[in-house]
Amino acid sequence: MLRPRSGEQVPSLTAQIARASNPGGTTAMWVRDRLDGLWCDEDFAGYPRDGRPGISPAQLATVCVLQFLLGLSDRKAAEAVRCRIDFKYALAMELDDPGFHHSVLADFRERSPGATAPTASSIWRSRA
Repeated sequence: MLRPRSGEQVPSLTAQIARASNPGGTTAMWVRDRLDGLWCDEDFAGYPRDGRPGISPAQLATVCVLQFLLGLSDRKAAEAVRCRIDFKYALAMELDDPGFHHSVLADFRERSPGATAPTASSIWRSRA
């Protein structure tokens, strides 16, 4: 079971503090501001929905994009979600959201290929 997050707005306090502390923006903020809506949970229709509620597949995909862009390990990416205001902004999280364990990223990557996770080219085609 997942906590759906598609179309979620950035909490106002998160947005206010992210903008105040990073007036020029960051890569994570750019991803949110320019690529928001790139995918939503419905794009991951085949993603397994068993176990306890967790972070949405759309959010995990966003973390994977940020991880790639910034050259972060799974541990560093999960730490950034826990600690960095700009990552919380990019993921539309409350400032006090505890994030997730780094192993969730590896699990997401393992489970996604068998699911109907969108590819970058299919996303661009569907949004054009």
